[in-house]
Amino acid sequence: MFLQAKDTISGQEATAYATINGEVEEMFYAKKFEAKLKKNKKEMRTLGKRGTQNKANGFTGTGSMTIYSVTSKFREIMLDYTKNGIDTYFDIQVSNMDPSSSIGKQTTVVKNVNIDELTIAAFDVDSEALEEEVTFTFDDWDLQDKFTALKAPTNQGGN
Repeated sequence: MFLQAKDTISGQEATAYATINGEVEEMFYAKKFEAKLKKNKKEMRTLGKRGTQNKANGFTGTGSMTIYSVTSKFREIMLDYTKNGIDTYFDIQVSNMDPSSSIGKQTTVVKNVNIDELTIAAFDVDSEALEEEVTFTFDDWDLQDKFTALKAPTNQGGN
């Protein structure tokens, strides 16, 4: 079995939606999105074993997104926090689906996203398109759609 190039997923073939205060917003302005999980582990020593063992006891969710500076939505969220103390948590749904691939679609929902850091004003005379980096944490996630398992190629001919 081998991976055929057509079954890889193009990084451009994605959709992303944020659900903020009950409103769904298409994130067409996003250039890059990444959410990561890291297991929290506790080191443990036990009798009869010289090596230190590790036991998972939770996880930490962190992420970042690079967006084109064409929306004020995230600035509004941070302004509400800085002026009124109201912190906003929201969900982001990302679907990866390349129509030329045979593996279908994967949809991940990152839940309870909370912005850590955001540029509130910027300019760059050398930039063709202004971009900004938004970092965040989250505490839950779901996998709504899964890629279809690749099947071994049939009768490819040759060696």
